[in-house]
Amino acid sequence: MERLICVMIGYAFGLLQTGYIYGKLHHVDIRKQGSGNAGTTNALRTLGWKAGAVTFLGDCFKCVFAVIVVHLIFGETHGDIMPVLSMYAGMGAVLGHNYPFYLGFKGGKGIAATAGLIVSTVNAWMVLICLVVFVGLVAGTRYVSLGSLAVVIVYLAEVVVYGQTGGFGVSGSSLWEMYGIALFLMLSAFFKHRANIKRLLNGTENKLGSGKK
Repeated sequence: MERLICVMIGYAFGLLQTGYIYGKLHHVDIRKQGSGNAGTTNALRTLGWKAGAVTFLGDCFKCVFAVIVVHLIFGETHGDIMPVLSMYAGMGAVLGHNYPFYLGFKGGKGIAATAGLIVSTVNAWMVLICLVVFVGLVAGTRYVSLGSLAVVIVYLAEVVVYGQTGGFGVSGSSLWEMYGIALFLMLSAFFKHRANIKRLLNGTENKLGSGKK
């Protein structure tokens, strides 16, 4: 039951659609602009750098706050499985971000929210690795989608390696649950980026700073 509660807490936080709210405050429905996505990249391309930064930070920290709330609620009673519950909260936040019920289940692609989970659930070195991979790929190729997909792959690998070396302090089925959640988030990201993947393969993907798709 506590796992379901954590997912629900995460989903509730995930419903805070920063890009959509920011756009509405500026009399723009971001879902009707550019790619029609409510996430960071579309906010950046359609509303500018400030909108992109605000959207990323808002979507990232809503996941962080979800994890914090879960710690406050279950920290004393379920401290032995807090890494697992934190990941359930993060998964819920990504689901809420990607599929907000009040917007017809049309949200973002979950990368900024996943970034919040990465910050919340792995150590500083692993966060740095994800950051270097993302920044390096985007700087080198100008494909935000490529950097995003690489990060979720790296995060899955980090969770497995860290878990197998005892870093999370959990074992058995709880550890496999964490692997499953990380795998789910990776597959979810690939699903949400399926149009981007097709364009990457065709060589027609939009580069950062070069128009809107």
